[in-house]
Amino acid sequence: MTRLLLADDDIELCQLLNEYLSNEGFDISLAHDGSTAAKSILAQDFDLMILDVMLPNLNGFEVLKEVRKESQVPILMLTARGDEIDRIVGLELGADDYIGKPCNPRELTARIRSILRRTENIYKNKNQKLESIQLSDVKINPSAREVLQNDSPVKLTATEFDILYLLISHAGHLVDRDQLSEQCLGRKLEPYDRSIDMHISNLRKKLGPNEKDDDRIKTVRGVGYQYVSLDS
Repeated sequence: MTRLLLADDDIELCQLLNEYLSNEGFDISLAHDGSTAAKSILAQDFDLMILDVMLPNLNGFEVLKEVRKESQVPILMLTARGDEIDRIVGLELGADDYIGKPCNPRELTARIRSILRRTENIYKNKNQKLESIQLSDVKINPSAREVLQNDSPVKLTATEFDILYLLISHAGHLVDRDQLSEQCLGRKLEPYDRSIDMHISNLRKKLGPNEKDDDRIKTVRGVGYQYVSLDS
């Protein structure tokens, strides 16, 4: 059974979501403060964490920082609906996706299943011999879910890896934001949704400029992104 950790200090909301998600076939554990959430997610084998921003002891961002030092477990952030700053910060710190509160339990379940489907594809790919792609200083191995830059590993979240793999697979060609969202987030792009943009920003920070000291991921304003190939 798929194990989820729900970290939120709203006891009534936790009880509601616990009942709903349990009926959907998930095994739910609860944490009502940041310290407990961080310890639990690192000590136990969970498939995904639902993490509220506003937690006592450690807030959601602090929990996210601690977890990302040791684990790439999928994390879905709960943010105040309409609070773009919280969403941006969460994605910058390595959250896989976010959903605004108050949220419809059906929408939350759909978002969870979308992230888990991508996670399941990770393990399917590990059992397949997919060819690695080498572009200049970056080598991406989809079977091992591994990225090397100058032979040194680059630590990426599952979502960041999916975006990079899609872009590198189409190096030199435009990939629009709608395609990136549907294939890498498992959902249609919403108006004013900056999730893809923030994941791209994280990739640029982690990979740095290319060998010509330019952005290796080029923005095509209002349309999408292109991974610049120097090998052609």
